[in-house]
Amino acid sequence: MTPTTLLLLVTGCMMLQPLSTDLYLASLPGMALDFGVTAAAVQQTLSLFVFGFGTAQLVSGPLSDRYGRRPVLIGGLALYLLSGVACALSPSLDWLITARFVQAIGCCTAVVVARAIVRDAYSPAEGARVMARALSLLALAPILGPILGGYLQISFGWRAAFVTLALAGLAMWVASMRHLTESNKQLNPAAMRPASLARAYLGVVRTPAFWAYALPGSLSYASIFVYISGTPFVLIKVLGVPTQYYGYLFAFGVCGYLGGTLICRRLIGRIGIARVLALGTTIGLAGSVGFLLLVLAGISHWTLVVTAQFVVMMAHGINFPCAQSGSLAPFPEKAGAAAGLFGCATMYAAWLIGTWVGSSLDDTLLPLASISAVVGVILFIGTRLLARYGEVD
Repeated sequence: MTPTTLLLLVTGCMMLQPLSTDLYLASLPGMALDFGVTAAAVQQTLSLFVFGFGTAQLVSGPLSDRYGRRPVLIGGLALYLLSGVACALSPSLDWLITARFVQAIGCCTAVVVARAIVRDAYSPAEGARVMARALSLLALAPILGPILGGYLQISFGWRAAFVTLALAGLAMWVASMRHLTESNKQLNPAAMRPASLARAYLGVVRTPAFWAYALPGSLSYASIFVYISGTPFVLIKVLGVPTQYYGYLFAFGVCGYLGGTLICRRLIGRIGIARVLALGTTIGLAGSVGFLLLVLAGISHWTLVVTAQFVVMMAHGINFPCAQSGSLAPFPEKAGAAAGLFGCATMYAAWLIGTWVGSSLDDTLLPLASISAVVGVILFIGTRLLARYGEVD
């Protein structure tokens, strides 16, 4: 398997996550009307997806340590495909929420294995550069996904988004069957034994260097999930943006994320992972706190929301490659378990933030801006408190 093939497979697997959350964002208000439920109720299809995604990673990572990356990845993609079909056929909101939870299990397997494959194949610093390249390509999903989702909603309704996700899962399943080779050369027969599993996770949890990157990575993802979960209702319902235009506004914000990954790639080799992460969290703080201050000054316009999203997502594009690579660096023989725990922490942070946003939205921008600022401040402070444990370059 060539480096280019590896990069494309890793990118494709990781792309399923933003597609699964972003493709149907423009459909959320319409789904609430279709099922006759509140915005908070229909947001469970998003928040419980990330909860299932996070929980399943605790098993998916060790599974790939025990049985290999290839078979676990192929099984996860098959589950993703089948559950996508179930989502498209859902007769009720409860059915859809359940199918989304199952879909999250398959999706998280693809992402965890992709991260572990990178750790198998590259050193920490080179792995960060590879992840940055993958995340640069990955930005196509959140840029194009909401735009496509808006037109699918207008033309065919919300079910079309889940048909599209099922087709994406099918494409990755076929590609993995044909091209993926096994990268885990040290299978661990004890990886799935309860005692061994507990020791593996306990070993990761007890390592300060892991949290020096896992906590900033989790909070950084939570910082953009504020906008993923909140902007469909704020822009469409509060500020009156037409549904078909929502995707373009969201895509502009994601361009900030793409720019952040390019900045990360440029700076990693020059100043190291820790300093790049410090830069990203500073940018995130400026964007989120600035958003709140302008809202408190009485500004209420879609351009403010989109600009704040752009800056916060740029910061995340800088932060996340560093966090993913740095958190796995101390664990060459437990990369699957470390990747699973990192993903679990990230998704739980997003689940909590999504639940907070869903329960706080009103007819103003203040809840969205306030939550964004709180996360930005905690991320900035937490990164600096843990910085002394994060020397991995």
